[in-house]
Amino acid sequence: MADTPHKQSGRQLVGWREWAALPDLGVDCLDAKVDTGAKSSVLGVADIRQLCVGGKSLVEFGLQPGKGPEIYCQAPYGGMRTIRSSNGEEEKRVVIKTSIGLGEKLWKIDLTLTNRDAMEFQLLIGRDALGRKFLVNPAATYLLGR
Repeated sequence: MADTPHKQSGRQLVGWREWAALPDLGVDCLDAKVDTGAKSSVLGVADIRQLCVGGKSLVEFGLQPGKGPEIYCQAPYGGMRTIRSSNGEEEKRVVIKTSIGLGEKLWKIDLTLTNRDAMEFQLLIGRDALGRKFLVNPAATYLLGR
């Protein structure tokens, strides 16, 4: 029997929905949509503020992981990016660089920040973050466990 494509490529197989960690932000487990239709990744947050601490430009924001209590996070400010949503509207968003974990892989990604209260998923992982690390099975969910 031939190897499956993901074994041949050395890429981890993931579903369209996975549990992700954002350890730099103190988040162990967050329900995420793996979205190959999106170029960038986005995190739903509240009360975004830019500040300067010790000469470093930071962003502070509120984050409510799942149904847990809201936590306040700080991350290095990575600039602004104009994002075009699926409905064609453009929005300027703050960008941070932070670590993300899926399964046993941990790496740095750019995350844009915006209010996602009206969306089902607080975290959307786009193509730029996925790189060549994963193959996505659009019919599967939670292949990596919790």
